[in-house]
This record gives sequence, C-alpha cells and structure tokens, in this order.
Amino acid sequence: MTEQRRLDPAAPWTEVVVTEADWDEADPDLLTSMFAHLVLIRTFEEYVLELAGQGLVHGPAHSSIGQEGGAVGSIHALTSADTVNGSHRGHHQFLAKVLRHVEPEGIDPRQPFSERVRDVLLRSLAEICGLDRGFSHGRGGSMHLKWTEAGAIGTNAIVGGGVPLAAGSAWAHRHAGTDDVAVTYFGDGAVNIGSTLETFNLAAAWRLPLCFFVENNHYAVSTNVEEATGEPRLSARGPGFGIASWRVDGMDPLAVHLAMEQALAHLRAGRGPALVEADVYRYFHQNGGYPGSAFRYRTKEEEAAWRARDPIAQVRGHLERRGILDAEEADATVARAKALLADIGGCLVEPDPDGKPGVRRIKPDEWPDPAFADVGIRSSLDELEGAELAEVDSYRGGVGEAKFVEAVSAVMCRRMETDDRIVVMGEDVHRLGGGTNGATKGLVEAFPGRVLGTPISENAFTGLGGGIALDGRFRPVVELMYADFMWVAADQIFNQIGKARHMYGGTTPVPLVLRSKVAMGTGYGSQHSMDPAGVFATSPGWRIVAPSTPFDYVGLMNAALRCEDPVVVLEHVDLYTTVGPAPLGDLDYCLPVGRAAVRRSGEDVTVLTYLAMTHYALEAAERVEGCDAEVIDLRWLDRASIDWDTIGESIRKTNRVIVAEQGPPGTSYGGWLADEIQRRFFDWLDAPVQRVTGREASPSISKVLEGAAIAGADEVLAALEAVGEA
Repeated sequence: MTEQRRLDPAAPWTEVVVTEADWDEADPDLLTSMFAHLVLIRTFEEYVLELAGQGLVHGPAHSSIGQEGGAVGSIHALTSADTVNGSHRGHHQFLAKVLRHVEPEGIDPRQPFSERVRDVLLRSLAEICGLDRGFSHGRGGSMHLKWTEAGAIGTNAIVGGGVPLAAGSAWAHRHAGTDDVAVTYFGDGAVNIGSTLETFNLAAAWRLPLCFFVENNHYAVSTNVEEATGEPRLSARGPGFGIASWRVDGMDPLAVHLAMEQALAHLRAGRGPALVEADVYRYFHQNGGYPGSAFRYRTKEEEAAWRARDPIAQVRGHLERRGILDAEEADATVARAKALLADIGGCLVEPDPDGKPGVRRIKPDEWPDPAFADVGIRSSLDELEGAELAEVDSYRGGVGEAKFVEAVSAVMCRRMETDDRIVVMGEDVHRLGGGTNGATKGLVEAFPGRVLGTPISENAFTGLGGGIALDGRFRPVVELMYADFMWVAADQIFNQIGKARHMYGGTTPVPLVLRSKVAMGTGYGSQHSMDPAGVFATSPGWRIVAPSTPFDYVGLMNAALRCEDPVVVLEHVDLYTTVGPAPLGDLDYCLPVGRAAVRRSGEDVTVLTYLAMTHYALEAAERVEGCDAEVIDLRWLDRASIDWDTIGESIRKTNRVIVAEQGPPGTSYGGWLADEIQRRFFDWLDAPVQRVTGREASPSISKVLEGAAIAGADEVLAALEAVGEA
C-alpha cells in the first residue's frame, strides 16, 4: 500500500501580528516620524486628486490613499543606500523613500516641515503634473517617479515591469561588496505576471538581497484577488521558490515595520531574497477620486470596514494613548501639511484669467520647452572622446586572418581584462567551452564571478541586466541565444531599457550591450531565425551594430562597451566560422560611431546591406554583367548612428538604390530605410528604391524551403540585372 509523506517547503512562511505591547515598546521617534510621513503622503495624494479633478493632471492619477502604511512602515527600516522601485500606483512608495532620504533622522510632526521636505514635495508634484521642475522634467509624470540620489530608482507603469530591474540593483549591491538591499513594490496583479515569477526564481537561485514587497490591495481595476488566483494569500508564492516570506496587516504601519526588520536581517545576512505581503486597501477606484463602490464592484460596507482600520488613525491613536502626541498636536500636524501643499500648489498653478471664478491653470512658465521633446533619447557620445579609432586601412597593428567567432571571444576577454565593471550573462555562457557557439570561450575561467549562466528566463535576466546598467557601477553584456527570444523579453528590452534614459529626464546612462544571434540559413526554423534589426530600428533608445568581419566586430564591440546607451550587437551565425580580416595585436580600437564601409565602389547603383548579406551582395556584384554596383556595409543601423553622409555621397553618384537583406519584408530593416532614403534623397533618385528581401513566410526547417524563404546572392543578382536592363 502506498505511503503518503507530507512535504514542506524549505523556506519559512510567517505571519507577523503586533500587540498593544509592541506599540508600547516602539520607539516614540519612530512612531512620530511614521505619523508625519503618513500625514504628508495622505495630504499630498488628496491634493493630487484635487488637481486631477480640475483637469490639471494630464494623464492618470493613481491614488495610494489607504495604502500608505505599507510603504511608510517598510521604508522606515531602510537607508538611503538601499534602493526601491515601485508600480504605477507608487506615489506613496516614492514619497516615503525621498522623505526618508532628506530627513534620515525622522520628521518631528510637532515642528514646521523643513525646506528639504518642501522641495521634494514640490518636485514630486511638479513631476506628476508634467512640469519642468519635476525630477524628470515632466516626462515621467505620475507613473515614472525617480530620484537616484535618494535610492528611488523608478516607479513603473508596466505591471511587474520593474521587478527584474530591481533584481539588477540587488545584484549590483552584492557584487559591489555592500550589505545594501533592493526592494521592489508591486501588487496583487503583478504577483501573477511572468516577469515577476521569473525574477522570484532568478533571485532565489542567485541568493540576491532583494525584497519582493507585495501590496495586496485586493483589486486589479475591478477584479478581486479571489477571482484572479486560487491562492489569495499571495505570500504563499514565496516558499515555492525557496524564498523566506512574511505576511502582515498593511494597515498597521508598526506591524509592517517589524516584519520588514525581520526580512532585512535575512537579506543583509546574505541568506537570499525575501517576500513581504502587506494586506492594504485602496480607498478609491483605479484612477481618480471616486470610490470603487461607485462602479459597483465592491460595497460601501466593505470600504467602511477597511477605512475603520486607517493607518493614520491607528498610529495617531497609539501616539495619543501613550501621551507622545495629544489631539491638538496631531490636528496641527494635519493643518501644517495642508498649508504646505497649498503653498506648494501655489508655485505651480494660478487662477485662470480666462476661466470662471475658482478655475485654475498651470502657470505657463512651469511647462517644459516643447523643444525638449526629443532631447536625451540617447547619449551625446561624449563618453567616446579620446577613444582610439581605426579602420582596416588605418590600423597601426598588423592585420591577418581569423575566424569571426574567435574575434567575438577575444575582444570580450580583452575588455574584461581592462574593465572590471563588465559582467557577462546569458543561458549557458558559462559552459560548453564558451556557450553554444564558443563566443564566450575562456571567460568563465579567467573572470570568476563575472560570467553568469542564467536560468531560461529571458524577461528576468534581460531586466536584471537593465537594472545593473541603470545602477551605473557595472556594465552588463547580456546574451539572448537567438534573436527571436527578444519577444519573450520585449517589455524589458523596449519598454524598460530602451525608454529609460528619455523617460527619466534624458540624463540617465543605460550602458548595456545585448548580444544576439541571427540564424537564418542554419536550419533552426521559424522561431530561431529572426533578424531583429527592423524592430530595434523603429524603437527609441537603442543603438544597433551589425558587423560582417572579425576586424569590424572588435571595433564595434569596443565602441558599444564604451557607449552609455543600450547597444544591440547582432551576430550572424553564418559568419561565425568564416575567416576574414582581423587584428593581430591591439584589440583596443573602436570603429567610429555612425560610419559605414564602402566594400566595393561602383557607378550604377548603391547596394545597402549589413551582416552576412554583405558577402552575398559582394558576390552578386562580381557576378553581374552590365551593372557596376557600389556595395555599402552599413555597420551602424539605428536612426541616430546611420551614416547618411556615405549613403548620400553614393546616391548622388549612382542615382539608384537597392536595400538588400535576408529576412522577410514584414518587420524588416529595409522598410524603414527605404522610406527614409526616398524622403531624404528624392531629387537624386532616378527610380524608386528597390528592395531585396526574403519571402513573407519565416524560414522553415526544410533545407529546400528555408533556402526559398531567405534572400542571398541570387536574389541580389536578379535585382542588379534588372538595374542593368533598365
């Protein structure tokens, strides 16, 4: 007969419940400071709703009223060096962190609020209103609040989007040798999101000092947590991943604080991540100043029951019971907070001279300059000043022949020797003699602790790399084994990493290199053969390099690793085993940013191409009769870096253009490029821009069908022959 053996998770799961004795033992300065924070945040949020109701907040105003206890209780246990990020409903998280930063000894509610407090509240309100004096000059607004100096590394509009980034911050803390921790705040919706669950696993596997702080407010927009999951006690997720977990009443700030102290002791001792679930309640609807009951997805009785446990009222009651504050002093604190917000608001808004009495407007001088709209999408490239620049014909060292993949591993080894900030991560990069293609050969032995084999979790480890880059102390090189896998990590690549610099004001460096393979022609089929250049080219923030020779790979990778922007380095698998020009000695040179290479001069047509298609285009140019083609290897593909000077010079000579690439036309790079050429050089063109692409279908496993689906030398030859016959 079978036996039934009970299995228990290795990680503990604890509920923290405070008693009146805990309140009696609590430090009076802690309680008064928490009370001041709670009152300031509540008053701030009420003022935001007031402005939103008058149409003075452009976009959403996700109020945190009711949820303040979780943020205030937990953040009072942190230091300025600890980092936090949060969700779209993150005003309270951000304000608690920045107030704690400017007043690390606490805020005395009996005293006037300091100018430091006034300044951070003013800048926060300005940011939420989209104004120039905000932390990000109005670009981030309500959902993207960031002040790095205070350890507030960014709230996030994508549910669960900030969780992997916080893992990167935690990794950076540990790798820098500190006992600092990262805390990522999210809600009952994000706890079921793939990026969150992937990060649970990654953080546990790597024992990162990361606290997953779940503010369980019981509702998404209108869907109750009981409807959304089979286990509404959300901290139950933690032990399944080996994460020590705590559950606590989030309406009780002291209970949260004591639970957080336990979690922090676990984190700072190096025992891996922690999860804290705080049961909280948002008093209002998803957005705006109406209660949820107004939309009939919850009852007034439910709302009243939660309001009866209001965090401010709880702290105030114990302060008065213990004789630390009296009712008059508590009322005066609230009055001072309201006066402060009115004063701050007066800096930003004024009576509308064209409106009815009582109608206000944003002061015109507070808006950012419209010319600022595109400033700071990418860096100015000042970081490349002083770099050694070289082309094959100007290189001072010897040039010989080498395999392409040998250049990939050689230059990374050289850079890791000279820059101990560089860390490499990806699936299997630490095994198999250098990953699946040998691109990281020898690195794990030479640089222990800096070559990280990841779980199969592209969203988590790509976002972790983004968090490391945003931290600024290290320079991550992330490998996606195949370019198709970027779709799995698309939120982190495009919404997070690509937009971060611009979204947070235009000055935040994001020094990340993303390596990925293009595997067309290798028999890996529809889901492993993508060329992502077209998708990256139409997404802001990224720079794109596409080397076709070993020499170029070294120079382009060196430039990418110096750049303060995210750079995707595309590597075609067909090129790995090819032999081409390579440096024999010096591996420190850079190819100039934004410079293409004329691989073959010609008079009749300009062929623009990149990666392995460069070689096919050159082959076709030599085979064709009656057409003298100029072949340009673009090398830099992004909108900011493409070499319009070289392209324009060629077009003005040939008056005809062919854009040649291997992949299908749908998301191809050539669609964007052809459009741009026809608008820039219309007067110089004798014919529309022609395109060579593969077929609409993705490549198949069948060798014959794959060959039919992708373009190569024969397709370029046919295009050149058509030009010769024209």
